[in-house]
Amino acid sequence: MHNVNYLILSLFAFSLPCFLLLQATLATGSLTTCLKAGNEYGVGVILDQTSRPGKEAKVAIELAIQEFNMKANQSLVLYLKNSRNKPVHATLAGKQFTSFTNFENEFYTNINSTTRKYSFSSNVACYWLNLGMHAAKELIDEHKVKAILGAHTWEEASAIAEVIADTKPDHDIPVFLSLAGTIPPQATDQWPFFIQAVPTQSTQMNAVVAILHSIGIGQVTLIYETSSSASTISHFIQVFRQTGSELTHVLPLTSTSSSLDEELEVVKRQQRKVFLIHTSFELGVRLFQTAKKMNMTGDGYLWIATNGITDYFHSVNSSVISSLKGMVGVKSYFPENTWEFSHFKKRFRRMFHSNYPEEEEEEPGVFAMQGYNALKMVVENFHEPKPILGNTVEIVNVNGKGYHSVYWTEGLGFSETVQNEINRETSYTHSIDNIGHVLWPAQPWYATRSRRNLLESSGKKLRVGVPAHSLFNQFVHVYNDDEKNSETVIKGFVVEVFEAMMLKMNLLRDRDYDLIPFYDRSYDALMRAIDSEVRYFFFLLVDMNEHGFDAVAGDVTILEERYEFANFTQPYTESGLEMIVPVKPSISNESWLFLKPFSTTMWLITASITIYNGFVIWLIERNHNKDLQGTIITQIVIVIWLAFSTLFTLRGDKMHSNLSRMSVVVWLFVALVITESYTASLTSMLTAQRLEPTITSVEMLRNRNAIVGYCNGSFVDRYLQNVLGFTNITTQSYNSTHEYAEALNSRKIEAIFLEVPAAKVFLAQYCKSFKRTGETFKVGGFGFAFSRSFEHLSNANKALMNVAESKKLKELEDKYFISEECVDEESSPDKAGKLNFHSFWVLFLLTGGTSTVALVIYIIISIKELKNQN
Repeated sequence: MHNVNYLILSLFAFSLPCFLLLQATLATGSLTTCLKAGNEYGVGVILDQTSRPGKEAKVAIELAIQEFNMKANQSLVLYLKNSRNKPVHATLAGKQFTSFTNFENEFYTNINSTTRKYSFSSNVACYWLNLGMHAAKELIDEHKVKAILGAHTWEEASAIAEVIADTKPDHDIPVFLSLAGTIPPQATDQWPFFIQAVPTQSTQMNAVVAILHSIGIGQVTLIYETSSSASTISHFIQVFRQTGSELTHVLPLTSTSSSLDEELEVVKRQQRKVFLIHTSFELGVRLFQTAKKMNMTGDGYLWIATNGITDYFHSVNSSVISSLKGMVGVKSYFPENTWEFSHFKKRFRRMFHSNYPEEEEEEPGVFAMQGYNALKMVVENFHEPKPILGNTVEIVNVNGKGYHSVYWTEGLGFSETVQNEINRETSYTHSIDNIGHVLWPAQPWYATRSRRNLLESSGKKLRVGVPAHSLFNQFVHVYNDDEKNSETVIKGFVVEVFEAMMLKMNLLRDRDYDLIPFYDRSYDALMRAIDSEVRYFFFLLVDMNEHGFDAVAGDVTILEERYEFANFTQPYTESGLEMIVPVKPSISNESWLFLKPFSTTMWLITASITIYNGFVIWLIERNHNKDLQGTIITQIVIVIWLAFSTLFTLRGDKMHSNLSRMSVVVWLFVALVITESYTASLTSMLTAQRLEPTITSVEMLRNRNAIVGYCNGSFVDRYLQNVLGFTNITTQSYNSTHEYAEALNSRKIEAIFLEVPAAKVFLAQYCKSFKRTGETFKVGGFGFAFSRSFEHLSNANKALMNVAESKKLKELEDKYFISEECVDEESSPDKAGKLNFHSFWVLFLLTGGTSTVALVIYIIISIKELKNQN
């Protein structure tokens, strides 16, 4: 399967540049005869050669031009332009947003609703209007270039595209290959000549969300630089929203921000623990080092950087990297373990050092590969090195002077290596836990204790309401423990499932919530108490303070109408409503019924004493009767024959010894009692009756205008009338299983309606008297309810699945449901009618003793006769 995936990815990577060039060619007609033999064509490159990306891309493009001109029979002429780009500031600069909603509203007011083009404020330094646009115009008008490469930012790329779009009709429209990682989705529709030559950042954003989901975190503070493209921030919003994650706080910074400590102090006071940094490398380093001084890094904190920071790791010295220890990041991936890259790397380092001797680090990074591959796309050469795969992201963790890496591939998950021609058997997982020892060998923040500290709450405990009057104590049992000074104890199946779920959530641990009894019997009132700002003055309601509950853990059914008050987890029990009725007897017709009069022990002892008596008779009579002599096998058969034939006949006339006659007489009396008892018991069982339901359908209840029962305080009364259509039915509510049983046995009610989990408990207690009808009505099942402001519902559902898949849920069901003792079990005809050894032990002792006495006397007589003969 992995080989197939790799083949698909390889074909996609190979054919993508062809498709992009074909699209641009069809749109402009400028490359239909591109690079004919012997012709000279110009390629324009506009880069900020004062930046590291611009320097790397320039050197890599020059190397690609050299390679092409040496191998091909035509000449490419390179026209380089230095944009000397300056930082720009967007309209959101200088503002802080404590509420994500406020940020989003302000953000979208700066985006035109039709073109979605970001509008900059009047103080924006539109440097490209004076220099960048002029450079593009010169390349088109004077040098007649067939293609333009460059622009590492969207601001640069859009300015070039505007110039190309305004090209005069008598000029060929060049293809523009942008090196900007983020562009608005409408750019390629607006400008057909526009080709994004590098992978988009969307995969990196998805990788960030995958990391957060894998470690159970759904809320993040976004810190971004205001010069970032508006489309990037917009895409962040969409990705987080689509995956159920949430940007709970947004902190915009300018590249010249001087009060980082003050701005971080705000999020520290709000106990923010997880940060996503989308800034330039310089600002990101300053930010992280400031956070380190404020003790906001390391144990209990998680900082995730985007590739705007991590893609520069190769270009800085080890001391800078070590200052970022503990930072996690998503980094642009390209294959480095290939012969082609090694060859390219040697030539790049020589040329880069020659052109930029002031640079300390000469290693080529993703910027070099992007420039190199972009030029290859222009000349339609798809051999070496391979284009960057846009669906794989490198995940790094800075540790010491370097960093550890694992990988994440769209649609496949996390892996220790990237699947390629070398690593064909790469295994993938959707949980980073499975490969965490590679990424975090020392586990600086990933350890269990540290993960607990990644809490995003303010420290306020959840108030969890539990029903104090649950029908079944197996679900929720609230009582005062006299041995603990009348301390209120809350336990039961529901409570243990809730605690197991909270334990798995990695967000709420022991002592982060309080279980509070709710003494009103109405479950609807319990649901209305969630997030209520009104004090409930019920007579027995205690400990409600000034607000209601944050959650409810009880045998609460998920209903559509209850979503008005709260959100529910997925059901953790079987869903359905069942009808339970008394049973009536019917004739039994079991194939092995003839064995049931005796217990297993009785059968074994009867057979043993019978064979023993037969042996004694044979031993005494064999010297007087030649028919009892013969080979060993013959004599064994004779012993068995004598044993069982004496059950039906005395055979005293054929016996020669009074000892054997004495043994047979006693055994025949015992056998008579046993056979008569067996016959009587079997007759009783053959005429006994099997239990079948008295009512088999809801229609029968309707036709008989029967009275039915349901749990006091539950929704069943409304369900019977609104869903099952019992318009004239009479219902009775009960508060205990014993009351249910009494009412059914006395025929005060004809049937009861219970949900599947409750039905299991009831039938476990009354296993012989009542039965399901086989009809199940669809309802939501039991679920935990949380207030609408609860931020971790998706984590709760994931934790519930973990509890179920780890067999913990099955163990709790067995503990509280299956292990119930059947209180009416003694009425079973099967067990009550069985005859056992305890009823006949005196008779067995009598016959066994008689035969033993006869045997002893026979042995004594035989010994005396033997002595007299001697």
